[in-house]
Amino acid sequence: MKAAPLLSGIGLALMINLSAQAAGLSNERGAFGQTPDGQAVEKFTLKNSHGVEAVVITYGGILQSLKVPDKNGKLDDIVLGFDDVAGYVENGNVYFGATIGRFGNRLANGRFELDGTTYQVPQNDGNNALHGGPQGFDKRVWEARQADQDGRVGVELTYVSPDGEMGFPGTLTTRVTYSLDDDNTLRIQYHATTDKPTVLNLTNHSYFNLSGAGSPSILEQVATLHASRYTPVTEKLIPTGELPEVKGTPMDFLTPTAFGAHIRDDHPQLKFAEPEQGGFDFNWVLDTEGDVSKLAAEVHDPASGRRLLMYTTEPGVQLYTSNFLDGSIKGKGGKTYPHWSAFTLETQHFPDAPNQPDFASTRLNPGQTYTQTTLYRFPTP
Repeated sequence: MKAAPLLSGIGLALMINLSAQAAGLSNERGAFGQTPDGQAVEKFTLKNSHGVEAVVITYGGILQSLKVPDKNGKLDDIVLGFDDVAGYVENGNVYFGATIGRFGNRLANGRFELDGTTYQVPQNDGNNALHGGPQGFDKRVWEARQADQDGRVGVELTYVSPDGEMGFPGTLTTRVTYSLDDDNTLRIQYHATTDKPTVLNLTNHSYFNLSGAGSPSILEQVATLHASRYTPVTEKLIPTGELPEVKGTPMDFLTPTAFGAHIRDDHPQLKFAEPEQGGFDFNWVLDTEGDVSKLAAEVHDPASGRRLLMYTTEPGVQLYTSNFLDGSIKGKGGKTYPHWSAFTLETQHFPDAPNQPDFASTRLNPGQTYTQTTLYRFPTP
């Protein structure tokens, strides 16, 4: 009997694409303008049979749009962002939807040490380096390819960061894959390798408002964080190194609690996050301990009925309540984004980990592969 020929790579890709289409999924590739220096920016529009639609652009590896139905089936875009590249370039310090690297969150004084050598990252947050410095991964144009799999449509983004970029050692190759399935789950998977010892802490910086981007407030939206401890910070927002329990503090979201319930409490940590009115901008220590099958966080919007469930392999999550938005930024569709009008759930290792010996290591060595998976699921209301 003559053996059946093996499927070629092209044939296999075609079968996967046809399988995705049969499941009501689609993946459309198109243009999204260009950067000021003339680099072309692409967009990938991922859709499923329930109307959920995620748009990813190659500038900054950004989740530009995420449309999810409410309890009446009405679709709304629930992430903040801009309609063109210029909006992201001109407002880069808010990081709407961006892939963050090399090091998400803060590094004290922009410095860290590896094997007796001190490395300096440019300071762009007072004395600190924030989100990889002023020209982090969120300011780069990534290479992209469609990455549909059986039951999911997706896009794989690749960026090669040269040795010494923003002060970090090692040539780092990073791949980030966004994919959408028909269960309304947006999956973000990260892989990275290096040719020299370095530090790495990747995350996504999407700002969510489950009532729709541009809605005036998230204070009535109800959050649950499966996190018994958090990492308190100094007035410069650098962790103290302690891991106290959240019980008895405004950081207690172990049971469903509206964002607005304690955001104005007279608590020093809230004042560190936003001196005038208070707010959340802290890392919570997840009880899930890297088990992606366990629910790490949930946010429910009683008004729209939308619900976000988050799962992750990471040990921590940064909840930030858009404390420094003030309505001056004009986003998609000309909508403005007021104070406390969005929240982030940035899955991560702990801030300033290279300078905190008791925190889990963020070191990556040659021969190792950094991996992370985070899921954002939106059950049908």
